[in-house]
Amino acid sequence: MTVEQQSGQKPSATGYVVSAVLLLAAFVALLWVPSYSHLTPTLGGIPFFYWYSFLWLILNALCQLGAYQLMVVAPRRKQAVRGLGVRPSGAGQ
Repeated sequence: MTVEQQSGQKPSATGYVVSAVLLLAAFVALLWVPSYSHLTPTLGGIPFFYWYSFLWLILNALCQLGAYQLMVVAPRRKQAVRGLGVRPSGAGQ
């Protein structure tokens, strides 16, 4: 099921671009091995390689959450606001 079928509304082009950048950032950061293939600096005795990889595990989850918000949640929210006839706060002021 596509995003359009789930929400009934197509995400904006900006949403696609920002989502792609978010998802690509984690991919490139871990694909570029020479940037983190060393032991120093250590963090609490843990070599850089390990804590950098673990940090990107958390950052990747946040990037995926952001992409999900842009691609699925935001279009659903827009459709709900339009369906109820409610204007977003600050609109028309």
